[in-house]
Amino acid sequence: MKITDLMIERAMVLDMQATTKEGAIDELIASLERNGRINDPKLFKEMILKRETQSSTGIGDGIAMPHAKTKAVNEATVVFGRSKQGIDYQALDGQPSYLFFMIAAPEGAADVHLQTLAALSRLLIDHEFVEQVKNANSAGEVVKLFNDKQAEHDAEEAKEKAAKSVQTPSPSKEEKFVVAVTACPTGIAHTYMAEDALKKKAKEMGVAIRVETNGSEGAKHVLTKDEIARAAGVIVAADKKIEMARFDGKKVLQTPVSDGIRKPEELINKALNGQAPVYHAEGGATENDAPEANASIWSRIYKDLMNGISHMLPFVVGGGILLAISFLFERLGKDNTIFQMLSAIAGGDTGAFHFLIAILAGYIAMSIGDRPALMPGMVGGFLAASSNAGFLGGLAAGFLAGWVIILLKKVFSGLPRTLDGLKPILLYPVFGLLITGGLMYYILDPIFKWVNTGLIGALDHLGTGNAVVLGIVLGGMMAVDMGGPVNKAAYTFAIGVFTSSGNTNGLMMAAVMAGGMVPPLAIALATSLFKHKFTEDERKAGITNYILGLSFITEGAIPFAASDPLRVIGSSIIGAAIAGGLTQFWNINIPAPHGGIFVVLLGNHAILFLISIIIGAVISGLILGLWKKPVTEK
Repeated sequence: MKITDLMIERAMVLDMQATTKEGAIDELIASLERNGRINDPKLFKEMILKRETQSSTGIGDGIAMPHAKTKAVNEATVVFGRSKQGIDYQALDGQPSYLFFMIAAPEGAADVHLQTLAALSRLLIDHEFVEQVKNANSAGEVVKLFNDKQAEHDAEEAKEKAAKSVQTPSPSKEEKFVVAVTACPTGIAHTYMAEDALKKKAKEMGVAIRVETNGSEGAKHVLTKDEIARAAGVIVAADKKIEMARFDGKKVLQTPVSDGIRKPEELINKALNGQAPVYHAEGGATENDAPEANASIWSRIYKDLMNGISHMLPFVVGGGILLAISFLFERLGKDNTIFQMLSAIAGGDTGAFHFLIAILAGYIAMSIGDRPALMPGMVGGFLAASSNAGFLGGLAAGFLAGWVIILLKKVFSGLPRTLDGLKPILLYPVFGLLITGGLMYYILDPIFKWVNTGLIGALDHLGTGNAVVLGIVLGGMMAVDMGGPVNKAAYTFAIGVFTSSGNTNGLMMAAVMAGGMVPPLAIALATSLFKHKFTEDERKAGITNYILGLSFITEGAIPFAASDPLRVIGSSIIGAAIAGGLTQFWNINIPAPHGGIFVVLLGNHAILFLISIIIGAVISGLILGLWKKPVTEK
């Protein structure tokens, strides 16, 4: 791909005036709009900001590459911007950004933005070239610099391909040779920057190297068995999982992809000198298998918990909604074949709901202890479910199994190398299951059975006042961060009650569903009633929030919350809390864990549930509309 085919000289902003990250984004978007490359600046900005929430596109070394693929783009474009004073773009290295490449890709254009990011990354790894771009005197000079650099890069690639096509003898054992794999979460910029940094430094050091990239377009330059076998060491500079089994028995240096960019010489030297642990495949342990030491204990717990919940949710949603539908057919008689079919596949001892706690526990354990922890975690979850230790017992089983495997890896790390093959197929399964199962059976299951039974009993006998307070708290939590940890905590609690026995199965679910539906509906209502307080683009986006709100997709409110957090979140919490409290005041039961308005008829008081949501949304919408200041359209 030729970068300059997407660049427009007249669109370049060689002296940016922005002093903030959002200001820089606005300035570049304005250039795209002036040159007719986008048709909806508001939507395009929303998509740019949405991408920034995943991780900053300020990739470091003074460079930022914000990008978005959306229907708001008329034609694929790269708009170049340069800030002489530098802008705090929240770059990954914490340094100011000076060069900006905003990539706009139309919705139907395959992966043009990914290809552009990869191509840019390969060129911008050269610091001398970056300095030349910084000091260019005109847009024409910028284009010439990129054309020359592209031609140089293409010539090097052609030379490398030609060299590979020539049959050469295998290198001697004395030759310095390492292999590497680079990968970043998005599979774009850092993947290729690390590749080029490693190759460039290896060339300077006189070391032969082969680098495989696991990018957005899949694995490229895949390492062969022969290359892996004869390499002195393996460098894995990756921030996501890659295929590791092929490195069994090799000394593997596992490091963040950023180290591949910033510390290539150090990594190559360590690989050559054998300063890396031996990697053991088949689910076995390496010396670095413990959970991330640098992360806080709460962030690790949250990550492990979310891994379990994310794998469990399809069972909750699919099984829960089908189970709720089965109740409608049950009214025709329990001999009804549709009722029996839905019950079999969704609930009972064979359906999706039967797996909930086991899946939760298994994938929490796997997040902690990797693949060897999956089996004891799932069995521990089944024990919790069958003994009525419930959701809380499943959580305990998952964390227990994960840490048991971590402990076993430490215990067995001193065994002779010849016994390494026994660890994943014999030692971890037997001892992991025995310890996890034994502790669950004799200690944790009885404890959590008592806790779970007490909790369900307390919920069953909540007075109206206490139930309303709990509904207010859960509903309000759903609007605090609209899909973040607080929102997930409330939803997880409701799922825990939902999966347990008792008459309260759908009460808490009604509270969190109502609370989650209010924010987007309130925003939609405010943009309709108080049009002078929202821009035209905000009013258009507000219409979509009617649909998102009715579908129980709280995240539709996030763009509005990001631009005006105090007013949007503040008003949303009030309305969501009121809606959640009303569901408990009217004893509303929604026997489905998701679906919004589409599962309302499955509840016991469908009209009252809708009224609860309407009241909460109206109150939030009025507060937001009255609180916001009028805007002046440019």
